[in-house]
Amino acid sequence: MLSILIPTYNYNVSALVNALHSQLEGISTPIEIIVLDDGSSSFIKEHEALNALRSTRFIISENNEGRTATRNKLAKLASYNWLLFLDADVLPLRQSFLKAYIASAENTTAAVIFGGISYEAEKPSKAQLFRWHYGRHREAKPVSEREKAPYFIISQNLCIQKETFLKANNIQGNYYGLDNYFSNQLERMQVEVKHIDNPVIHLGLETTKTFITKALKAVETTVILEEKGVMDVDARPLQKSYLKLKKFGLAGIFTTVMTPFKGMMERNFESSKPNLFWFDIYRLAYYTDLKRKKNA
Repeated sequence: MLSILIPTYNYNVSALVNALHSQLEGISTPIEIIVLDDGSSSFIKEHEALNALRSTRFIISENNEGRTATRNKLAKLASYNWLLFLDADVLPLRQSFLKAYIASAENTTAAVIFGGISYEAEKPSKAQLFRWHYGRHREAKPVSEREKAPYFIISQNLCIQKETFLKANNIQGNYYGLDNYFSNQLERMQVEVKHIDNPVIHLGLETTKTFITKALKAVETTVILEEKGVMDVDARPLQKSYLKLKKFGLAGIFTTVMTPFKGMMERNFESSKPNLFWFDIYRLAYYTDLKRKKNA
């Protein structure tokens, strides 16, 4: 009934798999766990040991193909119709995690069930503070808030029917930041999404510099997919803000005004009190500059 699918790359998923396996006790529903390593050089022996666990398979890809291709492989390997995708760097918040997803899947007409994301209460090191701060304020949303924007999906913890996933996860290429595209595809398909209170804790926090680099790459991906015509031009708040600037002829002025403040904003992101509004402005300025260069 449920295939738990975990892509990994140079990250030890043993704790996650063991945590999931401990929840199988008392569950009669057929469940399998498949871990697909995307060409890693680390933790191979640790992951091979997972094959000894009941209903668990560890598979290694010869080449590094990226997250999207790895997820597609996992979906095709899955024996069951319901797929539970979990990132390698998460842990279930509750011992009832699997039971909650099974109960929801058995009692819904929705093709997608999103359990949510949470973060530890204790602050991490200063180097990871910005990522933690962003996650707690922008990603760790209660069900009531998520239901207001049902297609805001974070695929770190996503339960979805196989057919729906394969239709929505159809992009070719190894891009970063494809959750925005995936969410937009679900909205285009008018797929019913059910939000439940069943989060995982996101543990793998990047440093501020790494997170900012990835955030800008996600902006670049948005522009590329817009050009290809496979993503709506108003799918993200960032895009909507740009369209307003463009409507009033302010895009060029905005870029010019914001450029001198780039260094100041980057220093703030590295500080003990990072400002998320400035981060929105920072990404919008980057997006606006990319669009202007393409006369879009």
